[in-house]
Amino acid sequence: MTTAPLFRRVLRDGAILALVVAVLGGGIGLIAAGLPGLWGGLIGAVLAAVFLALTAASVLLAGRATGGDLASPVFFGIVLGVWLLKLVLFLVLSIVLRGQPWLNPYVFFAAVVVAVLGSLVIDVVAFQKSRVPYVDAPLPGEPTGTDVQADETRNGD
Repeated sequence: MTTAPLFRRVLRDGAILALVVAVLGGGIGLIAAGLPGLWGGLIGAVLAAVFLALTAASVLLAGRATGGDLASPVFFGIVLGVWLLKLVLFLVLSIVLRGQPWLNPYVFFAAVVVAVLGSLVIDVVAFQKSRVPYVDAPLPGEPTGTDVQADETRNGD
């Protein structure tokens, strides 16, 4: 089973969301708070886009590293490792950006919240529209393992 098409869709839709949040957040921030508002909207959108991309990329990388075995401890280790990296990165950026005079914290916060909520919607929609099989059952008319063995026995193979 592969999740690559699902997460490619998440990456594509996430990039579109980040662009929309950057344009709207930056524009509204510029009107409401001047240049610091513009920077707040843009940095909030970029931060959300990077985190969304890291999540999807970690699942794609983990799937490739484990050969598609989603129950592998290596899969979970890679995804959890990237999650911890995102947590540390968020804390460091929060400390560095706190109190900067060129950044409006309210516009930044609003842009991050809108982008996070939008990415949750993207994840749900992409998951609902995905065609990832969860049962491996033979279809009608498709030979099963016992049919192939019976044919080989009759043919003398």
